[in-house]
Amino acid sequence: MSAKKITKQVKNTFPWLIMILMSSVTFVGILSELMPSGVLPLMMDDLNISEVQTGNLVGYYAIASAIFAIPLISITMQFNRKYLLLVLLGGFAVSNIIAGLVHDYTIIIILRIIGGICAGVMWPMIAAYGMRLVDEKNHGKAIAIIMAGTTLGISIGMPIMTSIGNDYGWRTEFIGLGAFILVIALVSILILPSAPGEKLTKSSSPFALLKIPEVLIILLLTLLGVIAHYGVYVYITSLVDKIQLAGGVESALLFFGIGSLISVLLAIKYTDKYLRLLTILMFALIIISMVIFILFGGAKGMGHFAFFLWGVSFGPLVTLLQAAVSRQVETAKDVATSVQSSVFNLSIMIASSAAGLLLGIYSPMSLVYLAIALAIPGIIISFFAKKALS
Repeated sequence: MSAKKITKQVKNTFPWLIMILMSSVTFVGILSELMPSGVLPLMMDDLNISEVQTGNLVGYYAIASAIFAIPLISITMQFNRKYLLLVLLGGFAVSNIIAGLVHDYTIIIILRIIGGICAGVMWPMIAAYGMRLVDEKNHGKAIAIIMAGTTLGISIGMPIMTSIGNDYGWRTEFIGLGAFILVIALVSILILPSAPGEKLTKSSSPFALLKIPEVLIILLLTLLGVIAHYGVYVYITSLVDKIQLAGGVESALLFFGIGSLISVLLAIKYTDKYLRLLTILMFALIIISMVIFILFGGAKGMGHFAFFLWGVSFGPLVTLLQAAVSRQVETAKDVATSVQSSVFNLSIMIASSAAGLLLGIYSPMSLVYLAIALAIPGIIISFFAKKALS
């Protein structure tokens, strides 16, 4: 049976199994990126490196993702989507497994960069791949399910992987994740439908997209939203210590995770119909949660409630912005989402650096004020951006 016929059959009914499989790819993708952050002390001792050098294992990965996303998505546009995804999964698996076996820091950095390059291509292409397998009315739903893997990875996957690393060693954690990715690749060979690539034209190039006012508005919302969220999230431990939250960071992450999961389920159901409203609510909830931290963070139960609301705001962040930018183009959605993905990764780096500077001068509450200051213009722009978020 031809690829066209298979894709047409998939579109007739919503392909839950395929979407969940794609969600597992984003699940391991976010774990591959963030995994070192949960076992920093173990890696420092084993590799005999400084805290800054260990932090670079995450930093270089993110930089590679941001730098290579746009050019590599453009170069690989004509490749079959299924085969490209299998190559990327192979890159994730090999980079993690070898990193768990070698003892040279420089080699591990190179492997992390390779993983980051794979992520830079995977994040935008998998959303576009998924959209091609469903009717246009279900594009938002497809993105929400696929990107739910990132939320599950942060809220559930990271604690599990960190526990494995602490109990059995960081090398076992890396090798185990690599092996799990290979299993996903094998299942993908059997289940994922083939989808041919597209030709890159002048009208669908990254430079052409940047001339569209609505795309620029979405990229600005990405910058504001990501820095607001990640500026606080990167230093969540410091915030927990400041407000003396009962149960510590584990409790904070639990309530944050519950909120994120609920909002992801809501995004799956309502993104296609209420994209603009959900974007406004996302910015509104981060403002409300941060205000609660400032006014009532130390009160019994209020800090936990604030982390829950913050999680509700955080959960659909990727889904809403990728859905918005993909609606601005008819073809080459991979390129559109790659531009948004690059800005997303760049914003995470800016958030980490800016938050680090603020934390070095002021208290952790300064990060909360930063989030509010960025979310206020975010909610105003979202309210008036009817065309960009239609």
